[in-house]
Amino acid sequence: MIRLYYALLALVLSTTTLLAQQGTIKGQVYSATSHDPLEFATVRVQGTTQGATTDSLGRFTIPSVQPGFVRLVVSMLGYETTISSEVHVLGNQTSFIDIALNETSTSLAEVLVRPNRLLKRAESPLSLQTLSLKQIEKSAGANRDVSKLVQTLPGVGATDPNRNDLIVRGGGPSENVFYLDGIEIPVINHFATQGASGGGVGMINPDFVREINFYTGAFPASRTNALSSVMEIKQRDGDTDRMHIKASVGASDAALTLEGPLGRKSSIIVSARQSYLQWLFKAIKLPFLPTYNDFQLKYKYRFDAHHELSIVGIGAIDNMRLNSQLQTTGTEVQRYILSYLPEYKQWNYTIGAVYKHYGRGHVDSWMLSRNMLRNGGVKYQGNDPAQGKLSEYQSDETENKLRYERMYTSLPFKLSFGAGLRYADYSNDAERLIYQSGRIVPVSYDARVKLFAYSAFAQASDEYLNQRLKLSLGVNLVGNTLNSTMSNPLPQLSPRFSASFALTDDIDLNANLGRYAMQPSYTTMGYRASDGSYVNKERLRYIMSNQAVLGAEYHPGDYLRFSAEGFYKSYSGYPISEREGVSLASKGTDYGQVGDEAVLSKGLGRAYGVELVARLMPWHQLSATATYTMFRSEFTDISGIYRPSSWDTRQMLNLLVSYRLGKSWFLSARWRYIGGAPYTPIDMELSTNKDAWAVTHRAYPDYERFNTLRLPDKHQLDLRLDKEFYFKHWMLNLYVDVQNAYLSSSVSAPIYTNLDTSGRVMDDPTDPSRHQLRKLDYYSKLVLPTLGLIIKI
Repeated sequence: MIRLYYALLALVLSTTTLLAQQGTIKGQVYSATSHDPLEFATVRVQGTTQGATTDSLGRFTIPSVQPGFVRLVVSMLGYETTISSEVHVLGNQTSFIDIALNETSTSLAEVLVRPNRLLKRAESPLSLQTLSLKQIEKSAGANRDVSKLVQTLPGVGATDPNRNDLIVRGGGPSENVFYLDGIEIPVINHFATQGASGGGVGMINPDFVREINFYTGAFPASRTNALSSVMEIKQRDGDTDRMHIKASVGASDAALTLEGPLGRKSSIIVSARQSYLQWLFKAIKLPFLPTYNDFQLKYKYRFDAHHELSIVGIGAIDNMRLNSQLQTTGTEVQRYILSYLPEYKQWNYTIGAVYKHYGRGHVDSWMLSRNMLRNGGVKYQGNDPAQGKLSEYQSDETENKLRYERMYTSLPFKLSFGAGLRYADYSNDAERLIYQSGRIVPVSYDARVKLFAYSAFAQASDEYLNQRLKLSLGVNLVGNTLNSTMSNPLPQLSPRFSASFALTDDIDLNANLGRYAMQPSYTTMGYRASDGSYVNKERLRYIMSNQAVLGAEYHPGDYLRFSAEGFYKSYSGYPISEREGVSLASKGTDYGQVGDEAVLSKGLGRAYGVELVARLMPWHQLSATATYTMFRSEFTDISGIYRPSSWDTRQMLNLLVSYRLGKSWFLSARWRYIGGAPYTPIDMELSTNKDAWAVTHRAYPDYERFNTLRLPDKHQLDLRLDKEFYFKHWMLNLYVDVQNAYLSSSVSAPIYTNLDTSGRVMDDPTDPSRHQLRKLDYYSKLVLPTLGLIIKI
């Protein structure tokens, strides 16, 4: 495969007659209120004089646009001046975009004086970041992985270079929700951690993405069940000129995308991806070999200007087996990992339909969806099925959801409300060995829980003082039928209030106060003890969080943005492990599952800090962003003592730069600095017990000293270089991405083995029931280069 890449590269570079051809942008401008097309709207390529005027159907065509990433500025008397999401212009290709304009009662002159405030959302005036198409396609170190790219945003932490966990403003990895064109999707990563948000590789195909809005606070009332973040992924429609085929080969997989019209009123975009990550992992001698496939679909049918139907789907099949050859040829660390790591099999899907009706003075949206996750894992003694199982786990989560939302568009103020129903079916078959009361005890259970859940919301927003002051008040409530406490919506009543004030034309002051509720994971709600009882059923309640955010934004001119935000989050009702005595907020970044244990809903928590952002918008082909977060994250243990969470790295710094060199060359770089994460020393007394070790083949943490030690700080540089070639009927993009370019070392928590350098068990000479332990150095110091290829026909 690598030889093929280099052959293609040599062939293309040797062609001297290729020039960067120009592209075309087509689209439609319509009213966000009525969805009717708008005639005589002016559409201009931002930063240029190129443009067009819409016809009677709201359509426009802008020819001869230089290849690259551009935005369109749309203006029309009686409507807000609007800047579109990014459009990727390709040579000899046509790019499509539809743009909605909001009505305004102000004059055109007033709109042009203060365009930035008109774009600010009254319900979420701060803690909202937007990922553009250019960032998704060209960012260094992300390899077009949406989940990895989100980890570069302010307030978002990273746990491991090989993991996509979202740790947002010190909250746990289970506190995030995701929406795909309005359909909630519980899984966005391959090899997902059941009960949390992480995984190994992102599932979202970037070929589908138009824009991503990522909320780290000030969540709209319509988005329930989130404590740390809401990710809204907006997909583009399939191109409507003709059928296109796009093939890409990246760091870990190969993808094929097909898109185009299916008649005059409909379009489709569909893709399939298959990994070859297992070959790479085997070549660099990693102890696990992952294989994955995923599929994605969007079908759009427009009945007329006022009625449309979208069908979206996404699914994955994952399999992670062990690299058993390393049991004899691997290093000590590789053999240690093989001794405890299970094999995993997992699949999931979400399928949903979104129907929208644009009426007179309102917009109605109906969302119907179904999602399922099957998660399984097995661990054999000595990785040999003939020696028997140490553990086996299989669990199914199924949800059927119906949601309705109405937004009024003709009132003197903005008003929206809605409600939703969810039916969930959870099952779990588990067998494992545990060390308890001085002996090895087999534990098995067969659990099943069915429940209904409901939600409702309302939000109103308005503007005052000539649009300088924006206020928004929202409320939602949730409940489910697991127990009488959670079925009552009043304890989960969650109001929120946002305010934004334009102090000057360049300075905005923003604030948000809110209360948020999150349902415990199904793994926790459905846990069944070995005696057959559902011990968590009556104990559990919703996890609640009160949050406050205060910020200021300074935007001198069209190219610079500076912002500062301070945040405070307090938690109550967080589940605490009854056996270990620590909060589940500090769990959830291992493969498999989290939360399938007896818990007590009495944990408290707090996370607070400040975020600073400086951004240079595209200026002379240069873009740059610097983000700095300083924070603390603490949760109580079973004794009520606050302990640092496992994500309390104290500070994070990201520097991102991208530059278009000319002739369709793109260069980008990312440098990240993360403070040292806390970790827990081992319980030497328990870990040296041979019977206890035989159950896990790992040392046991000393939870009495939970997170009392700290790792060194981490830093890393990633680089990427792209080159696009445009032919008459197709385009080629070649890129080189280098992660950890200067070979920085990433130190992990110490690991211990009970074997000597020859592979023999180190018996304790004074006690035959015990062994001795030896510490192994465990760190990563690896440069990972990738050569990628993308072809669109």
